[in-house]
Amino acid sequence: MTGHGERRGQAERDAITVEIGYALCSAVFAAVVALGAVAGPVLLFDLPGGLARVLPPVGVALATVVFFARVVSVLVRFQRSSQPSQPGRTSPDS
Repeated sequence: MTGHGERRGQAERDAITVEIGYALCSAVFAAVVALGAVAGPVLLFDLPGGLARVLPPVGVALATVVFFARVVSVLVRFQRSSQPSQPGRTSPDS
C-alpha cells in the first residue's frame, strides 16, 4: 500500500527491489574500498605496533559508517525521485 491507500503495481515493486539491491551492492563496494584504504597499509608496509593495531578497527568503523550512509542516501534519493512534484496530478496536462 502506498501512502494514499493505493496498491503498488508490479513495475513499482520491481523498481523498489532493484533499487534496494543497487543500494546494498554499491554500499558493500564503498565499504570495502574504505576498509582497504584505511587498513590496507597494515598489510603492505611494516608499520609501528601501535599503528598496526589501531588501523584495522578504525577501518572497520569507517566501513560501517560508509555502508549505512550509502544505503540511506541511495534509498532516500529513490524515494524523492519516485514522488510526483505536484501531488494529485498525474499528467502534465492536468
